[in-house]
Amino acid sequence: MEMTKVAEAGYDIIGLNISGFQRRLTLENLLFPLKVISSFLSSLRILARFKPQVVVGFGGYASSPITLAAARKKIPILLQEQNSYAGLANKAVAKRAAKICVAYQGMDEFFEPSKIILTGNPIRNLHNTSLSKETSRESFGLQPGKKTILVVGGSLGARTLNETMLQNIERLLLSQYQVLWQTGSFYYNEMLNRTRHFELKNIKLTMFIKNMDKAYTAADVVISRAGALTISELCAVGKAVVFVPSPNVAEDHQTKNAEALASQNAAVLVPDSQAIDQVVDEAFDLLENDEKRKQLEKNCLKLGKPQATDAIVEQIISLAK
Repeated sequence: MEMTKVAEAGYDIIGLNISGFQRRLTLENLLFPLKVISSFLSSLRILARFKPQVVVGFGGYASSPITLAAARKKIPILLQEQNSYAGLANKAVAKRAAKICVAYQGMDEFFEPSKIILTGNPIRNLHNTSLSKETSRESFGLQPGKKTILVVGGSLGARTLNETMLQNIERLLLSQYQVLWQTGSFYYNEMLNRTRHFELKNIKLTMFIKNMDKAYTAADVVISRAGALTISELCAVGKAVVFVPSPNVAEDHQTKNAEALASQNAAVLVPDSQAIDQVVDEAFDLLENDEKRKQLEKNCLKLGKPQATDAIVEQIISLAK
């Protein structure tokens, strides 16, 4: 995705011939050492040409070759760890990093405490004081005075969340609530087809939501996966959330992310395997229990760090100087 988005924003971007390491025996893994060596050599050439004062690694396999090359050239490195459980890429180079910006407490389990700076995760600007629940709901074709559930599973979508909505659709249609349901681009046509026999009078089906500030404002309860940036956004706006962590991610980090909030009574966690049976019940419970919902909102907001981008940039600039 970044190969397109970064270029569209007007910046140069260079891709590396690297991929993730599969945690099972595959033909792709036989090529992995060659890809690492190739990407490392490419990274050395990039650094020699670009001559940066600082190299920033945001984790993920694509950041490993360039941060390791920076360590070889003794260029200051700043790492940013988005999750509550550190990824392999950041752990591999952590000892050579000058500073490590994190989004969660307790990251000294993975990194040297003297290097850690609690900044939060960088997110888009979601604060629009001109928005109200009523006008935000109307912008999506929803009733302005009706309590609303927002379902989001990322831009591509999440199979479990979509199946949960489908399996509970009659309950949702008969309820006193309304649903703004982002299916994701991968599942949109399938969901349209499978809901065509229903009159979706209080359910708004959409492929993708561009104006997330309006979607969050419209929602009373959010049902979501537990990716690091999604959690950071929800904390910044202080929403009551039912998290369904994806089981298909490295180190099961989404579950650990969600547990970090659930342990502080800042969210509800439902395992992926139990989503169809439990998620709608949990959402209805929050909608019916104003006190419980407001307590989750309050605790979630406490964990938000809306100035994370500025804080991280300050650390980068300090290293560059």
